[in-house]
Amino acid sequence: MALFGLLGGKKYERAGYGLYTHAVTAARDPVFYQRLQVPDTLDGRFDMVGLYVFLVIHRLRNEGNTGKALGQAVFDAMFHDMDFNLRELGVSDMRVGKTMKAMWEAFHGRSANYAAPLLAGDEPALAAAIARNVWRGDADPTPAHTLAAIAIAQERHLQGQPVTDFTAGRVDFLPAAIPA
Repeated sequence: MALFGLLGGKKYERAGYGLYTHAVTAARDPVFYQRLQVPDTLDGRFDMVGLYVFLVIHRLRNEGNTGKALGQAVFDAMFHDMDFNLRELGVSDMRVGKTMKAMWEAFHGRSANYAAPLLAGDEPALAAAIARNVWRGDADPTPAHTLAAIAIAQERHLQGQPVTDFTAGRVDFLPAAIPA
């Protein structure tokens, strides 16, 4: 929380929630769960939301202090929502902290695994990282390659959006285009 305050995150709290909401909406597109067979479970949904939140934060990485503060606000919105949802699911107060820590570590691990291949446009490496995380390595590789191609296309699309859209809490994601 201290980092959030230092970077001026409160200034972007509303925008962070807006961006997070857009990321969740994009990540919950039924095409991922129906056509790509992303597991429609808590873990599968977490992985998809995490991927889309990562894409937003990744886009903001080169926007100086504004990007850092806004990225932190998106991260904070995500984990505030995760905390709320865990409590709604009946997870005890004593378990919420441990579960949140595990989710935080998982998100950061995935972000670290996705960043270099995404920057390089290396679809095979990104697909391998996505397969390990989303399908836990137990899937036909085709959906992971499709999801990696979608992530790369989303990243390029997000790069073309002005930071002023992000600071206003707006982000435009491409529709999930899955080849027939």
